[in-house]
Amino acid sequence: MKMSGAQMVCEALIAEGVTTVFGYPGGAIMNVYDAIYKQDGFEHILTRHEQAAVHAADGYARATGKVGVAMVTSGPGFTNAVTGIATAFTDSIPLVVISGQVPLSLIGTDGFQEIDAVGISRPCTKHNYLVASLEELPRIMKEAFYIAASGRPGPVLVDIPKDITAEMGEFVYPKEVYMPTYRPRYKGNDRQIKKAVEAILDAKKPLLYLGGGVVLSNASGLVKELAALAQIPAVETLMARGVMGHENPLLLGMLGMHGNYSSNMAMSETDLIISLGARFDDRVTGKLSEFAKYADVIHVDIDPANIGKLVDVDYPIVGSITDVLEKMISLLKHSVKPDRYQAWREILARYNELHPLKYDDSDDVLKPQWVVQRVGEILGKDAIITSDVGQHQMWTAQFYPFERPRQWINSGGLGTMGFGFPAAIGAKRGVPEKIVVNFTGDGSILMNMQELITAAEYNIPVINIILNNHFLGMVRQWQTFFYDKRYSETDLSFQPNFKALAEACGGIGYDVTTKKEFDEALKDAVKQNKVCFMNVAINRFENVLPMVPTGGALYNMLLEHKDK
Repeated sequence: MKMSGAQMVCEALIAEGVTTVFGYPGGAIMNVYDAIYKQDGFEHILTRHEQAAVHAADGYARATGKVGVAMVTSGPGFTNAVTGIATAFTDSIPLVVISGQVPLSLIGTDGFQEIDAVGISRPCTKHNYLVASLEELPRIMKEAFYIAASGRPGPVLVDIPKDITAEMGEFVYPKEVYMPTYRPRYKGNDRQIKKAVEAILDAKKPLLYLGGGVVLSNASGLVKELAALAQIPAVETLMARGVMGHENPLLLGMLGMHGNYSSNMAMSETDLIISLGARFDDRVTGKLSEFAKYADVIHVDIDPANIGKLVDVDYPIVGSITDVLEKMISLLKHSVKPDRYQAWREILARYNELHPLKYDDSDDVLKPQWVVQRVGEILGKDAIITSDVGQHQMWTAQFYPFERPRQWINSGGLGTMGFGFPAAIGAKRGVPEKIVVNFTGDGSILMNMQELITAAEYNIPVINIILNNHFLGMVRQWQTFFYDKRYSETDLSFQPNFKALAEACGGIGYDVTTKKEFDEALKDAVKQNKVCFMNVAINRFENVLPMVPTGGALYNMLLEHKDK
């Protein structure tokens, strides 16, 4: 069947089961947008910025487990999208980003809105393509979706010159992908798995170290089965919150820079780390030479490049977490003795009693931790929670009662301010039956506040809770602790009227200063079912604790800070 390259792009998206595309048009991608106008196979959501389009596709992917799709034009349209692409890359999120490019004849001539998209995106994509002919376009589209979702997921860029989108040709969409140089390994080595199981049986203080890969591989059920079978305690990274469920007695909590005392002490004293889909990043390990000095390491990851990158590994296993856990559970069923680790669990319970995750509540000023907990009490499992980056992100990770994977959506690896609101828009479009709440700060929310228009136009009722301390809070905290209170460029006292801003853009707004006002505002926001800004005045100098200073060992935590 003959059609234009632009039509081929649309037909490929329909063939891949895409129902929602986020994007922003421009000259080089205009032919594709004309084809979008004529098709009815998927919805296109016009964001108000290209960065937001990619973040929205990212949030959609994290919430649904499907490949997110974003579309932008060349030049500044693409460069605006790079932050979103890099955010997805560092957290291994499956995206296909389609960008327009100047015609083939103009590439390399410094043409209007020409930029080397492939060159720029090479460090922050799993793979990228510059389409050189119409004939290869269907194959490239098929490969892009396959690469994005398979193995360790990630964003794939398809850069398409404008003349190719106008050219006519036969459209034959491949049924299968043939890529002999790209073959992800899903089956873990049986011999290595058997050795790892023997190490578990020999250990006295084993610890499950759960990373975002558990969420991406939909292996939460198997992880909980393994933990329950062997009665092994578990810690979650920032990206794995919700895997175990907050009421699980084997869950110690989050570990790392702002992790629980018991979690960080468990990692410091364990004799066997069972790492599943985690990458031992610096926010988890702290000082590497002091990290888990007494432990052997089992490291399960689908990406061989992750294994042994930062820590020495005794039992490397490349493969799908699902496959490896199924084999481990089968081997452990008839040999594990859960009471073997009873003394270890008692030690960790004592650590939690000594220094539980806590804060000093107040009736005079709202504490951010109370706000997070209160949302959890009211909405709990019925909500999907997104966040921007900063203190509010850490308070949410610490205090929200996450019950399931894909309930918590945030930028972990890149730490992108401005991520939360557009990601929440994507999550709500992907899972419309769930309430979506974005915890943000007065610094982060301004970075993509234009998406109020998007949410209002498409009736996407995201609740934005702005934990407003009139500071760039996390930077201020570091300036308090380590820079003798030199608050260089972190005071945000000059602010917009957030309530009026939301209303001006077609949403609703609330100003909140008391617990009663907060309860009333949250309940009304759910009832109104419209995008909203909830401006919540919190204690200006509240700190995120515990805290492991950069370069410090996990066991050297700041548990309190008395200098207010």
